[in-house]
Amino acid sequence: MIGTLLVANRGEIARRVLATCRVLGITGVAVHSDADAEAPFVAEADRAVRLPGNTPAETYLRIDLLLDAARRSGADAVHPGYGFLAEHAGFAAAVVDAGLTWVGPPAEVIAAMGDKVTAKTLMAGAGVPILPTWTRPDQVTDFPVLVKASAGGGGRGMRIVRDRAGLADAIDSARREAAGAFGDDTVFLERYVESGRHVEVQVFGDRHGTVVVLGDRDCSIQRRHQKIVEEAPAALPDGTRAGLHRAATAAALAVGYVGAGTVEFLLAPDGEFFFLEMNTRLQVEHPVTEAVTGLDLVRLQLLVAEGGRLPVTTTPPPQGHAVEVRLCAEDPGQGFRPAVGTLHRFAVPGVVGEFAPTRGLRSDSGVVAGDTVGVHYDSMLAKLVAWAPTRAEAVRTLAGALARAEVHGVTTNRDLLVRVLRSPAFGASDVDTGFLDRHPEVTTPLIPPDEVPVAALAAALAGAAARRADAPVLAGLPSGWRNVPAFPQMTGFSQADRQVEVRYRLDRVGALAEWSTDPPDDRQVTLVDATADRVVLDVDGVRRTVRVHRVGSSVFVDGPDGAVDLVELPRLPEPTRPPVTGSLFAPLPGTVTRVHARVGQRVDVGDPLLTVEAMKLEHQVLAPTAGVVTGLPVETGGRVETGAVLAVVTPDEATTARAATDEATTDGSATDEAGTGGSASGGEGR
Repeated sequence: MIGTLLVANRGEIARRVLATCRVLGITGVAVHSDADAEAPFVAEADRAVRLPGNTPAETYLRIDLLLDAARRSGADAVHPGYGFLAEHAGFAAAVVDAGLTWVGPPAEVIAAMGDKVTAKTLMAGAGVPILPTWTRPDQVTDFPVLVKASAGGGGRGMRIVRDRAGLADAIDSARREAAGAFGDDTVFLERYVESGRHVEVQVFGDRHGTVVVLGDRDCSIQRRHQKIVEEAPAALPDGTRAGLHRAATAAALAVGYVGAGTVEFLLAPDGEFFFLEMNTRLQVEHPVTEAVTGLDLVRLQLLVAEGGRLPVTTTPPPQGHAVEVRLCAEDPGQGFRPAVGTLHRFAVPGVVGEFAPTRGLRSDSGVVAGDTVGVHYDSMLAKLVAWAPTRAEAVRTLAGALARAEVHGVTTNRDLLVRVLRSPAFGASDVDTGFLDRHPEVTTPLIPPDEVPVAALAAALAGAAARRADAPVLAGLPSGWRNVPAFPQMTGFSQADRQVEVRYRLDRVGALAEWSTDPPDDRQVTLVDATADRVVLDVDGVRRTVRVHRVGSSVFVDGPDGAVDLVELPRLPEPTRPPVTGSLFAPLPGTVTRVHARVGQRVDVGDPLLTVEAMKLEHQVLAPTAGVVTGLPVETGGRVETGAVLAVVTPDEATTARAATDEATTDGSATDEAGTGGSASGGEGR
């Protein structure tokens, strides 16, 4: 039996595996990069081994370091989690060769299914329907196609290509992304099915020849080909479900599968389905299957790895319904650009369990309040899972908990997830992989702009209450009381790309005598109560209670319908030099992987200027306006920090005006200024 288990992964999946280890009495060992030294999974492990460095290539992708960590910690087994080396046949073989127990399928099975082109050939031989597939761009006969990484999963290295002109660039980009995520840049091409659903089947096999299906999941809501909403069971006609289960069983039997695996299918609108791939590991979305079966899938993995028999031999009927969302540090309004920062508060109401099968609301989080979200790894912060007797109840529970969650300090996709869950289309199970493209309205913030002034008023009143409570003298005076009561107090805030100024006056008993905002708000507001962290207002006869959390100049206002993040503006701001018109800044640290433009080049709106890699994904920086590239202070391979100038695009109007000025200037000063802007030094490095 396994006595000491090394988890060769990080974040929430490491916490998940370690949680089952504690239940089973197994000693859990974590490995960690320098960036993860203070992470929750490290603190929760019985033992931990440092992997020097930060990037995956330096740490979690180093087989030699992982095996050395197992030896040094006394581990007799290795669990790979998902991602990184979880589907690396060489790692599985090396673990077994070192005399350790590998918690997963045999290396030869991983190799067969990990090469997705080979896997498709095997599946075709087993009678499983497959999509047309090509290994070279010149073989493609029709478009659109999907470029896919042969190794790994999670949407890494995927690109939709709709014509031959964009094929070469898509392949190059996919190869770079796949190499960074999995250490393998092999890609292939597959026919892309419009409006298809992503449906998968959970299979499990033991070493005694048993293969059992543990149900199915719908994972169609995706961004960048990565799942963000998953549910079990999938909404399927009985005949389709039975066909998918038979095909998944045939796939597992064809390769002699052992352990937890997922067979993924693309379901076309006409009901036809096609094999996509088989993930030879535990899936991110495994909690929804645990919720409807009551089975601990990590426990089953360990049982099978020890040579035991599966406790179930037939598909258990699903009990109720479960829905999972992936809460990620990213900005949906900016093309799902990853976000970084300090997570000042992370609290989700109603959670009844973590990292184990739960009836109700479950949280599997890789972070806790106070953690720093950096650029080295995936943007997922947590998975939230709701179980209920019916789908509608599960969806409502999850949406409500998300809307009330306090997630402070890092931009997330929380609002988008709530809007997806509450959309009529999702409620009717009208979903496919193009859902977000068809429903751009789900990117709208939960709190509309016209509600921001009242939130700003609450923030200002909470700030006044906090100052009054901290006053060294006369602390008994009402908040905001002053010797000139007719003169209002003023507080300015910025929110997103706009500013709000709040003016308010409290009378001698602390009541709100008057208030106004710029932009104006004509609602009738009465102050019921205000403390430093809680404000109760009566707005047009309806009482509202919000929670207020201040960190420095940042103020977070949370209510039952969502949150407003504000930054209090200084009363006497320091003078600053305005940036050069047309400057594009790095929103987070990263590495420039490609420069597409050159100084002096004319570009149109949306033209690519450069590509930056951050948080394991590539992000194109596009021209925001038509004009001329007058500054490009970066180079391929250079590191850039948050706020660094990536490029300067001078709009057409400014270019024309500058040309006229140059022509009229005799001393050349205008030309010199333009030249200086275009010859800036290379990007910041670290």
